[in-house]
Amino acid sequence: MDNRYVIIMAGGVGSRFWPLSRRETPKQFLDILGTGETLIQQTYRRFKATCPEKNIFVVTSAEHKDLVVSQLGIDPGNVLGEPLRRNTAPCIAYGAFRILRENPEAVIAVTPADHLIIKEEKFCKVIVECMEFAKNNDALLTLGIKPDRPETGYGYIQADRKRPVKGFDNLLKVKTFTEKPNLDLAKVFIQSGDFYWNSGIFIWNINSIMAAFREHLPDVFAAFDEGKKIFGSKQESSFISRTYFSCKSISIDYGIMEKAENVYVMCTDIGWSDLGTWSSLYDHSGHDKKGNSILNGNVFSYDNRGNVINITPGKVAVIQGLKDYIVVDSGDVLLIVKKEEEQNIKNYLEDIKKETGDKYL
Repeated sequence: MDNRYVIIMAGGVGSRFWPLSRRETPKQFLDILGTGETLIQQTYRRFKATCPEKNIFVVTSAEHKDLVVSQLGIDPGNVLGEPLRRNTAPCIAYGAFRILRENPEAVIAVTPADHLIIKEEKFCKVIVECMEFAKNNDALLTLGIKPDRPETGYGYIQADRKRPVKGFDNLLKVKTFTEKPNLDLAKVFIQSGDFYWNSGIFIWNINSIMAAFREHLPDVFAAFDEGKKIFGSKQESSFISRTYFSCKSISIDYGIMEKAENVYVMCTDIGWSDLGTWSSLYDHSGHDKKGNSILNGNVFSYDNRGNVINITPGKVAVIQGLKDYIVVDSGDVLLIVKKEEEQNIKNYLEDIKKETGDKYL
């Protein structure tokens, strides 16, 4: 039996990519890069090179289970539906307990569904190497991305260069985790050379993550452990519904990774981005001669610079005189926002919800 498994976390709503990303079809289910593959399809394809396809599980919103099956062609039994969003710790606990029922010797990689990896071949080699380490060690391992700029939108991991792991290049003990810093602190991090972006990709063996839940999130552990004998059975869905309603919402970073002592980081450069904002999408898209990224649509552009533009196919857009704007037309919604102000999109969504309900969400 191959002990390598993957949990793909696909439960997010992608609100920062509104109005393309909606509740019915969140960001991970969109071909937002224009590659011919949705983000979750890219993720699934990458991980098929690291473990058997039958060992890949997707945890998503219950309302999107059919969409996952449709896009991936995956066995419906490998798609785990969450009745509520409870952040990453319960999501990972669900996947881990389901895998434990199947294989108590499992080594698991955990990944978001909507990240960009440019250096895919190198990424697969790194994942396999991390799995080899995790297989024989009581360790919680994460990928740290070598930063190329003082980014304030990512969390950071400080690696302890005095404690490298023998036999593994760039595998170090973790000293600290830091949430998204301000620009001055981010510059200090870059200058030190000890800090890496927190990718949100994890690798561990099943016993290590279970022990970590038991120690650091005992309530979450107890809630899922109560039903450990029914995972994979017809009773799983009703048990999960009850469990999620009583389970607290907490991230794996805050709940476990920032508290545990056995945390390691594989420092690497795999061409990673979490594609968390329109600006990050702009950075990874093609540009015209004036720096505009036109993702979709028939756009007649006049004296525009540095914009990201997405127009519904079948429409013609004439745009003149904009600099560093986000222009997104999704049919029933038109968004025009300065790139530097895009953090306010979530606030605008709240205003829209108050006035129109959920119609445009």
